Formats: sequence, structure tokens, C-alpha cells
Amino acid sequence: MITEAPALNELNPNVAAMQPSATLAMAARAKALIRAGRDVISLSAGETDFDTPAPVVDAAIQALHEGFTHYTANAGIPQLREAIANKLRNENGLEVQAEDVLACNGAKQAVAQTVLALCRPGDEVLFPAPYWVSYPEQARLAGATPIAVETTAEADYKMTPAQLEAAITPKTRLLIFNSPSNPTGAVYTPDEIEALAEVLRRHEHVFVLSDEIYEYVLFDAEHTTIGSLSGMGERTVTVNGFSKGYAMTGWRIGYMAGPRWIVDAAAKIQSQFTSAPCSITQRAALVAVQMDKAPIDAMAVAFRERRNYMMERLRKLPGVLCPKPEGAFYLFPDVSAYYGQTSPDGTRIKGSEDLSFYLLEQHGVALVPGKAFGSDAGVRVSYASSLDDLAKAADRIEAGLAALV
Repeated sequence: MITEAPALNELNPNVAAMQPSATLAMAARAKALIRAGRDVISLSAGETDFDTPAPVVDAAIQALHEGFTHYTANAGIPQLREAIANKLRNENGLEVQAEDVLACNGAKQAVAQTVLALCRPGDEVLFPAPYWVSYPEQARLAGATPIAVETTAEADYKMTPAQLEAAITPKTRLLIFNSPSNPTGAVYTPDEIEALAEVLRRHEHVFVLSDEIYEYVLFDAEHTTIGSLSGMGERTVTVNGFSKGYAMTGWRIGYMAGPRWIVDAAAKIQSQFTSAPCSITQRAALVAVQMDKAPIDAMAVAFRERRNYMMERLRKLPGVLCPKPEGAFYLFPDVSAYYGQTSPDGTRIKGSEDLSFYLLEQHGVALVPGKAFGSDAGVRVSYASSLDDLAKAADRIEAGLAALV
């Protein structure tokens, strides 16, 4: 018997359990300081400073002039779905057709819809830590329990087969796998991915969401799609998009591909949440997925140079441990040696949040606390900025850490 009416401002408990995005919050704080006249270099956002390639922009302009400005099919225009399926077959070894592809409003939506489609209240969702900030929150939204598998800088932030085996329980529904990784830049080798797949083959109740959004931001490593391995295609959803590799963050276009029953369920969610992606963006993405990769490769070359510069600067700092990332555009140095120290104004640095806000407020450089990614020992440093900005930021980080006592 109900004896008390619920509070009018009571939220859905799944929503109440979620946390806001720390990466967006730090970027917003940095922008607010800049608007206030402060000199701030932001290395917090996961966004390249390159412009979208010209052929992609031209395709969008052409779509506008042709009046291609109306609703499309919910799952995306057929030409784009077919082009994505062709890309996945030829580049990634996936056995997919256009009907197995769903175009989404960004890869983030594709991840969320996969989690919502597959996960039930009480299920467990696994992912290595450090992890992208949205993984646990999307699990919570579905009523599932997020389970982080801790990795370390000494292990290059990679989850081992033994760790995966130990983490799987009868409640495990989904493994979210991200290589190249945000926030660490870690890239699993083909042998390492095969070893993880071997564990998963022993646990047929576990599905895989493979987030491959940084596939084209790769250095001295080989990209392997776990869904292409023996026995994995029927239980893996591959998520990708255009934001990172094509410098198309604001265009909001991504996709998912996998078992048709999962894709159809995600499409049903999309039909009630947002409907199809922007018509103009879809036409631009169609050109992007088919264009010559020279502009994409040029960006990767620039990112390699920036990585090398920033990594060497950080490695010279006393007490900082900085693994070498082989993909994405992030460093995730372990800076825990500075915890317990005190800033010049008397603020005690207890963890990554204190350190990040100290560097932002007192030294004008914005990073993201590792705590937001499930690893308080580190901070995420985005090197998707010019070398000049990276040099200034490195100087400020060095000065800020040196001032701690």
C-alpha cells in the first residue's frame, strides 16, 4: 500500500545514478576562463584541431544546393549503409551486409543504443580501466552494473586474458573493448586480441562491443577488429564513426554493425529517440568513407610528431611515468608521485582532480582528471593541438609540478 506520494522532483533512479561527463565539464571550465580573459591552453577535449577534409565539406555543400534537407530512412540512406558495409568487409574482415549497419548520430549514440538493446537490469558490463567516461554511465542508464577491470601504466594499460577470465561471472552480459583506447592510447596487438577472444569463446553468454572510433589514428601498430576473429562475429557489435579520423566531431555521424537482431533493436531505439542522422551529414560521410585516405594519413603523421614531443617532455618530469601510446591522441601519465604535496596557496593535492584544477586555475593548462576514467593515478593529456601550444602547455605543467612541495 502506498502511504506517501513520491517527491515531484524525483528522477528515474537510473538517471540519478549517472554522472555528468568530466571531459565536457573540464572543457567547459577552460572555455569559461578563456571568456573571462584568462590565458588557458586546453588539452582536455577529445577533438582534433584539423579541419574536415575538403571533399567532405564539398559534399555537404552540394547536398544543400540539391535540397537534400529532409528526413531520411531511420537507419540511414542505403548508399551510406552499403558503403560502410563495404568498408567493414574490405578493411576489417567483417562479414556484414548493408542491413547489418545502422548509421547513428555519432559513435556515442551507437554505443549507448547497443548497451540499451542488450543489457538488462542486474546484468554486468565489463571494460578495462582507464575507460572512456561514458561506458559506466551508459551501463547504469540500462540498469546494468558497470565493472571496471583495473590496468596499470606498467602494463601499458592493457587488460590481460587472466584478468578478463577472473572478471567474467554468470551475470556478465557485455564486454566493452576499445582499441585504440581513450584515454590511454593503448593499442592491443593482434595476438593480444586473439588471446582475449580465446577467453570469450569459453563464455558464450558474453557479448562484445568493440569501440573502434580511433581506428585511423594509429602509429607503429596494427589494427585488429575482434569481430573478425573466429567465432566472434555473431556476438560482436563493432562501433565506429567519422569524428576522430576525419576531423568531423561537430558533424555527429557514426555507425554500428553486427548481428542483425541487435542492430534492429538499436534501430528501434533510435527511431524513438532521435530518428536518423542529419541528411546533409550522411551525404558528407558517404564521400568520407570512400575518399582517398591521404588527408587521414597526414593527420596521423602530425599526431605522431605531437605524441613524441609531449611524451618526451612528460617523461623528463620527476616522478612521472608515461607509457608510449600507439594510437588515438592522448597520453595518460601516472602523476601520483605528486599526491600529498601542497600548492603555493596551501591547497593539498589529494588526487587527480585536485592536481588538474590546480594546473588549470593557477597555471593555465587544462587536463582531465584520471579519476573520471576510473584511474585516479593519472591524468589525460590530449595532444590534438599545435606543437606551439603543446610546448607552452608542457612548460606550464613543468612549472606547476615544480612548485608543489
